[in-house]
Amino acid sequence: MTKSAIPKGIIYILIATFAFAWMNINAKYLSDFHPMQVVFFRAIGTYIFVLPFMAIKGISFVGYRPKLLLLRGIVGVLSLSAFFWAVQRIPVGSAISIRYVAPFFTAFLSIYLLKEKINKYQWLSFLIAFLGVILLKGVDTRIDLLSLFAVLFSALSVGLVFVLVRMLAKTEKVLTIIHYFMLCCIIFSLCFLQFWRWPTGQEWIWVSSIGVLGLIGQVYMTMAFKHSEATLLAPFKYMELIYAVIIGYFFLQEKYNIYAIGAMALIILGMIMNVLVKRKQQ
Repeated sequence: MTKSAIPKGIIYILIATFAFAWMNINAKYLSDFHPMQVVFFRAIGTYIFVLPFMAIKGISFVGYRPKLLLLRGIVGVLSLSAFFWAVQRIPVGSAISIRYVAPFFTAFLSIYLLKEKINKYQWLSFLIAFLGVILLKGVDTRIDLLSLFAVLFSALSVGLVFVLVRMLAKTEKVLTIIHYFMLCCIIFSLCFLQFWRWPTGQEWIWVSSIGVLGLIGQVYMTMAFKHSEATLLAPFKYMELIYAVIIGYFFLQEKYNIYAIGAMALIILGMIMNVLVKRKQQ
């Protein structure tokens, strides 16, 4: 292939978003399970691969800033559990698109925690995205108010996670951060053990693959950002929604009208606009 071929980073992020889309489809398929049990499957499927790799490579399990790492893990658990709970109640595509407003919360929190500034064009992009959320709630009657709040809470938590990871990036290894997140997921999910049930038949395939897909997504997402700039890759992160809508249509019979598709597009437009504004600033 020539040098003008598709950059590796874009290929990797397309693989990552496909894996994450399937992971969320799995969570939807496992709607008969308690959401914290699904969180456990998600975490343990990744942790059994991460743990021995860290031991072999001599990567620290404790890290340099354990309190901040623990906070990142707890916030991550809250975000994932709220999202899986909502996914079990509303269409996967709707849940994913609403959670895309996480960069708004990241920017808002960065003002106070990282002393960063947000310009008027970024605020405009966030307004467009939130108008998309409001429109989506209005045209998709399957989205109840409680599920909407759950996804927005998940987005808020993701926004805080992004800020915490940026604070940790200078001192901690990526796998150390993932280790804390997975461990917190496992510990917190075990607190709901009384609500679990034993998987049967083909359910074992779904519960086993959800963690593997999450790991594949994390690995390829990390590889993508190592090979290409974040501003180049950011728009491709929204491929997860397109994958989820297509897969959900064929496997879960989830359908969307033209107004819902338009609302999702408005959310993505707002978030891509934010990316372009940040790229121009840089």
